Amino acid sequence: MSIRLLSENTINQIAAGEVIERPASAVKELVENAIDAGAHNIDIVMVEGGRKLISVSDDGYGMTADELNLAVERHATSKLQEDDLSNIVTMGFRGEALPSIASVSKFTFKSRARGSDDAWQITISGGKKSVVAPTALDCGSYVEVRDLFYSTPARLKFLKTDRTEFSQTLDVIKRLSMARPDIAFSLYDGERRAFQVSASQGELLDSRLRRLGSILGAEFTENALPINAERENIKLTGYAGLPTYNRGNAQHQYLFVNGRPVKDKLLNGAVRGAYMDFLARNRHPILALFLEVPTDMVDVNVHPAKAEVRFRDSGVVRGLIVGALRHALAEAGHRASTSVSNTALGAFNAPNTATLPYHSGRQQHFQVPPSNMSRGFSETTYDYNAPLNSESFAPPMGRNEALEPDAPIVDPAEFPLGAARGQLHETYIISQTENGIIIVDQHAAHERLVYERMKKHLSDGNVPRQVLLLPEVVEIEQSAVDKLMTRQEELENLGLVFEVFGEGAVVVREVPALLGDTDIKGLIRDLADEIAEFNQALSLKEKLEEVCSSMACHGSVRAGRRMATAEMNALLREMEATPYSGQCNHGRPTYVELKLSDVERLFGRR
Repeated sequence: MSIRLLSENTINQIAAGEVIERPASAVKELVENAIDAGAHNIDIVMVEGGRKLISVSDDGYGMTADELNLAVERHATSKLQEDDLSNIVTMGFRGEALPSIASVSKFTFKSRARGSDDAWQITISGGKKSVVAPTALDCGSYVEVRDLFYSTPARLKFLKTDRTEFSQTLDVIKRLSMARPDIAFSLYDGERRAFQVSASQGELLDSRLRRLGSILGAEFTENALPINAERENIKLTGYAGLPTYNRGNAQHQYLFVNGRPVKDKLLNGAVRGAYMDFLARNRHPILALFLEVPTDMVDVNVHPAKAEVRFRDSGVVRGLIVGALRHALAEAGHRASTSVSNTALGAFNAPNTATLPYHSGRQQHFQVPPSNMSRGFSETTYDYNAPLNSESFAPPMGRNEALEPDAPIVDPAEFPLGAARGQLHETYIISQTENGIIIVDQHAAHERLVYERMKKHLSDGNVPRQVLLLPEVVEIEQSAVDKLMTRQEELENLGLVFEVFGEGAVVVREVPALLGDTDIKGLIRDLADEIAEFNQALSLKEKLEEVCSSMACHGSVRAGRRMATAEMNALLREMEATPYSGQCNHGRPTYVELKLSDVERLFGRR
């Protein structure tokens, strides 16, 4: 069979298979073009999920007749200066979108340049381009895409229902509008307006929060923590939800790089790592993070859809995200999400419906360290569980001392978590605040306090070690050995002592006692892989913190223990001074706050 050149239309259809996967892909490319054109208002209309019609209009710079004629040619773009792929500052830059869309649809493009009295139009159907002709249009551009994929029926068969395709487009528009609060967006499903946001003015962080609130709801605004950090010319801004404000999947995590919405495994992994101590594995935070990275430190030219990026130094990016999120969570202190109290009020209003996301019943009194812990170290674990106050934390009492008249008097107005007034079912502390009440889960709260003590010992490098009776030889690639040796001192501070053992092997002599009987070979290989990828030893830290979490759970004040008033107040004061104390290690809230006005509504006083 002889070799021949493909036709221009076939080439464009092949490109369309990479760039235009579904109607949402076409909308994304057209809207990004409008953003690059300096538009302040962008309106999108879809009919039958985009199959029948997609139209995008904007008030951007517009085009002259010559520019319009060239814009629909393959690889023609105004956004890539001097063919420099290392300095991409626009949303689009490949010059593939318009000819790709036009090759699989009946395409009409109208435009009028700012300051010009003339508007122009060009149409493409079946790969045939018309001549540029005069038309009527205000300043800006209007693109109309009809009968998408009519020339490629196989692709048309793989589209989902109209509702599904429209919902995919809605998600795209929401993400793009989050990145640009200075632009007004509207999306219509036929004649029905499904989404609209107005342009927001003022400081970027403030306008961005208003835009996020209009998309994600007022509840996000109430429970969002501001993020603003910088490291090595990489800047991270945005908002992250409190751990107690979470969802069952990661669909509500919005990540952006230089204003471009991305779905990146590195960024998602960094978010998981930052929230690891605060959420159960099946729960996910809600957040919107915006990375600003110098163009020479990020490659956005990975895939035609431009949804993936590569960083020159992924370790710095991951460290910035984890550090910034954890700092913001620490600054939040004992704060818990407003949704916790709202859920509690909902439970009062619907007593027969289990609306609370988490339930804490009475638990057994069990304070034995994890079974895989070495015996010598297990004797020291109780040091972490020392009383919050040696004078106030006494052995369990035979009666509830909160009812005694000679109990120390604490003014509720002096402290954020108020003053303890009693104990409910030997499980929950009832505290009175200046303008309401707080119900504290004593086990969950003390579990977080103990865990933070243990983590401090880890960060200070005071990690007890377990000397191996028989040192473990681990054979790995020499390149992995070299990577491990660059972090030898850091790993030794975490309790892992090893050295080179000939070519392509290391010998491990000591391991952290916290880990107990662990898979040393698997641990070394994981560490080598993570140092190679992120330039950080993540596994060991995470494994140690996981064991600390388990120990804290077993060593905390249990449900069913009676506490004196002084003990309860000591717990409240410790919570106020401890970061992350608004939730336990598993993501459950440690307390619920009800305002006096909420309580009055329950009794019909308001």
